[in-house]
Amino acid sequence: MEGILVCLGRGANRRFRKKVRECVDAKLKTRYFIILSLDAGRSPADTARALEVSVRTVYRVRKRFIKYGEAGLIDRREENGFRKVDEDYLEVLHEVVKSYSWEYGWPRPTWTQEMLVKTMKEITGVEVSVSTMSRALKKLRARHGRPKPTVGCPWPQATKTKRLRAIRKLLDNLPANEVAFYEDEVDIHLNPKIGPDWMVRGQQKEVPTPGQNEKRYLAGAQDVRTGELIWVEGERKNSPLFILLLWELVQKHPQAKVVHVILDNYSIHHTQQVTTTLQTPEGQRIKLHFLPPYCPDDNKIERTWQDLHANVTRNHRCLTIKELMRAVRRYLRQRNRKIQLDHHLAA
Repeated sequence: MEGILVCLGRGANRRFRKKVRECVDAKLKTRYFIILSLDAGRSPADTARALEVSVRTVYRVRKRFIKYGEAGLIDRREENGFRKVDEDYLEVLHEVVKSYSWEYGWPRPTWTQEMLVKTMKEITGVEVSVSTMSRALKKLRARHGRPKPTVGCPWPQATKTKRLRAIRKLLDNLPANEVAFYEDEVDIHLNPKIGPDWMVRGQQKEVPTPGQNEKRYLAGAQDVRTGELIWVEGERKNSPLFILLLWELVQKHPQAKVVHVILDNYSIHHTQQVTTTLQTPEGQRIKLHFLPPYCPDDNKIERTWQDLHANVTRNHRCLTIKELMRAVRRYLRQRNRKIQLDHHLAA
């Protein structure tokens, strides 16, 4: 093996240090650092440890630098011709992945990487391998996930937009002496909902189920300003459960002039019992704002229920409904404490 030192000279050393400061390519910057380290008299082993690369990489970079000079530090893949997966290619791929496979004439309803390769070749004329497509998808930070089932809102678009705009305006201009909540109910099943989990090759995890299902229900209200949750529990999802939550809101906010409740059009929110409750002296402080049908994304508490399922009920191992409900309460209380702490630290 030839001598290990590299002699740049004072002028070249200063120029290389400037290049390091200006370089945005992490791998190219590492190659410059290797040469500077060797120029400072460090051994390849010490250089490799300091830069967290292999000794073999240090020798390879040094060899190319001695043979080709500074040009030897440039990525040799440029010699392969134009890059197939450039910014234009990724931009088109982004739009294709956002679309559905049937929009491009495929009978299969979901994309595969092989289908993406063929579709992109038809659109751009550029053919890549499946492994290259996999890397391109990673660059886009695309993920292989579950689509969300949706039902279209039956209202005319103008009517739906008008209602949502009115609710947003209310929340944006909410007076200090009024409070607002997103409201919804959630089902808690003793038989666990099965969800994805990481597993090693050849293993399929098992989730024991009690067999005989039991249910409990929560009616919850999420404060628009703070995100804190108020909830009540019941064995049935009915109007009395909803009314119990309304009384809880009124009692916890005795000074509020108006308690605004943003909610969906579920039948238990429209009964005569609810109407009678809202006509009482205390009930008159409550004002219900109904979202357009099938607009769960506009009810922020839906995300809280998703987090509850992800952290507690999905794949759970509780054997009794009492044990499961204790876990549900523990999670929601911890969530509220964390929100309160965050607000305290931000104040």
